[in-house]
Amino acid sequence: MKLLNKSLLWLSVSLFFIISLWSLILYFNMLTQIKKSVDEGLDNYKRQIVRSAQKNHTIEAKNNFEEGFFTIHEITQLQALAFKDRYIDTLLYMQDADDVAPELEPVRLLTTAFENNEHYYKLRIINPMVEEDDLIKELFFDAVWLYLLMLISLIAINNFVLQRVWNPFYTFLHQLKIYRIGNNEPQPNAKSNIKEFTDLQHAVSILLQQNTETFEQQKQFIGNASHELQTPLAVSLNKLELLIEKGNLNNEQAESIAEIITIIERLARLNKSLLLLTKIENKQFLGNQVVSLNEVIQQSIKQLEEFAAYKNLKISTTENANLTAAMDLSLANIIVSNLLRNAIFHNTTNGIVNIFITDVAIKICNTGTENPLNAEKIFSRFYKSENEQNNTGLGLAIVKAICDLYGFSISYSYANALHCFEVRMK
Repeated sequence: MKLLNKSLLWLSVSLFFIISLWSLILYFNMLTQIKKSVDEGLDNYKRQIVRSAQKNHTIEAKNNFEEGFFTIHEITQLQALAFKDRYIDTLLYMQDADDVAPELEPVRLLTTAFENNEHYYKLRIINPMVEEDDLIKELFFDAVWLYLLMLISLIAINNFVLQRVWNPFYTFLHQLKIYRIGNNEPQPNAKSNIKEFTDLQHAVSILLQQNTETFEQQKQFIGNASHELQTPLAVSLNKLELLIEKGNLNNEQAESIAEIITIIERLARLNKSLLLLTKIENKQFLGNQVVSLNEVIQQSIKQLEEFAAYKNLKISTTENANLTAAMDLSLANIIVSNLLRNAIFHNTTNGIVNIFITDVAIKICNTGTENPLNAEKIFSRFYKSENEQNNTGLGLAIVKAICDLYGFSISYSYANALHCFEVRMK
């Protein structure tokens, strides 16, 4: 989730709870004020009824609410002295002008006591709350709509404001995503007068500068080291070959020199493989173009057909689609040639190599050892099986590094006596 959306989410949730709490407080406050106003009216009715009872004793005969909005019942002095004014909400059967029969209606009831000519009476007064309830509901729904409108407005305004505030950050982030060290590109720069963004940009600029300097130093060191190693290895190899060609050596000396030549050749291959692997990991191969993997596979088969013929291998290719990928052509050749070389060099005499091409993957299967390889270590650097001690152990590590560079996936499986490597491009 984007930081902008995260901020809006928290803001929306916070405002929702705050406004909901505000609405509840307003609702109960309105209800309290309305009831307080009704209670004041009931007190006023009480005083009017008591004065009327002192002048007109017939009022004391009203014993039910059908005769009016109050009832009077005579009680004892002790009961009257113990009485306190009590206000409650209740329901009573009442019949309005438009009602066919009495219906339960909400009322506010005041129960009190008074004295008249040394007689004590319990007085109950009611005030219908139908209109007040309708008023409360209308006010509540008006408040709800008002708060919803305010919530939506606040979110919309904040979204607009936050997008403008965070726009330099997202611009800077996009520039960072496409920035590549070593391409001599200008460093990411997003104009902003916000201190936090300028501090971030300054810190990233310093970090990129340090990484660029380190990258250049590392690249120069690798190039120099590779050149310095390759030259003495080539000179040593040539001198040893010349020494053998002179023919002044006995068999034991010739065998020893031949072993040394093999070791030097292996060191030279190892040096080239390590240099290639380092360049891949440093992303120094970025000459991307649309590459036809079908053509690359056919070219690799032609280059290795003599080795396949030496072992009498049968190579079959099944092309179900024309597979293409946006990548460096030299790296595409390395992926295919390394996998195909492994399938040929580690095969058995009279074995088979099956190549399958689909619209999303390349799969190369071959006969070989009867036991499966270690799927967890096979793509690690310098991993070699017991019968393969003469290779560098970097071929599959290089293939894995190229796949990681372009977001491809590579997997190994063993089934029906076939070792299979599959590279999925999509």
